[in-house]
Amino acid sequence: MVRRKKKSKGNYKFIFYIFMGFFIALGMFFGLYGDKILIVNPEIEIIEDIIIEEGVAYVSVPAIGPDGSGVSTKLIVKAEKGTGKTLVDINGLLFWVDTQNSIRMAKKVAEEVTGLNTNNYDMTFSINANASLIGGESAGAALAMASIAALLGDKLKEDVMITGTINHDGTIGPIGGVLEKARAAKEGNINLFLVPLLQGTEVIYGEIEHCEKFGLMDWCSIERIPKKIDIKSESGIEIIEVGSIVEAYSYFVDKEEDF
Repeated sequence: MVRRKKKSKGNYKFIFYIFMGFFIALGMFFGLYGDKILIVNPEIEIIEDIIIEEGVAYVSVPAIGPDGSGVSTKLIVKAEKGTGKTLVDINGLLFWVDTQNSIRMAKKVAEEVTGLNTNNYDMTFSINANASLIGGESAGAALAMASIAALLGDKLKEDVMITGTINHDGTIGPIGGVLEKARAAKEGNINLFLVPLLQGTEVIYGEIEHCEKFGLMDWCSIERIPKKIDIKSESGIEIIEVGSIVEAYSYFVDKEEDF
């Protein structure tokens, strides 16, 4: 009779700890645990897109879907007294590292603009989207906008949307896909779309086939033809270029803030 050698339980434990160490190290490398950012699933009550909690601000954010078309997502930020934790409700989405970096920058800018110490607040960032992937650089300005509003207790206008990166000094940086995002804003019943400076126009490239005859042969190539377009005319939505988050904030609230 042949006896089977029993596998050592210690080997399984060793493999388990190796895998756990790998995923923890991977998470730290990508910043999942840096700066007290936690991935959670907080319950923010939303009824017909109306936030009914105090200290919560929300804003629509344009994004580019997997097929290259523009889509509209909902960004929600909640600020409440706490110990400086940053909570992120990813709602099953693949949350890119650039989104986490944008959140850190948005908090820093919101702190400088409002004069409030975010170490005294727990801030929850939630994104509701019909998508599986969210990249966050182009949502930086919106993240900062909603963070400021949540800390101040302001309500942001629902028919205004912004796109752009956020820099450490509160200036708004350029992004891509402005036309597609403007069209998504229009479809989402947005009346005013704020874009970074010099991005109210865009250069798009059409393709044509050009053929020439060489002896008995026809030689054809694809040429890309540049065309400058006006985002407002192409999308049918009002466009305003803004250079800073303070300038942009004035379009989102009815009252005047003395920053």
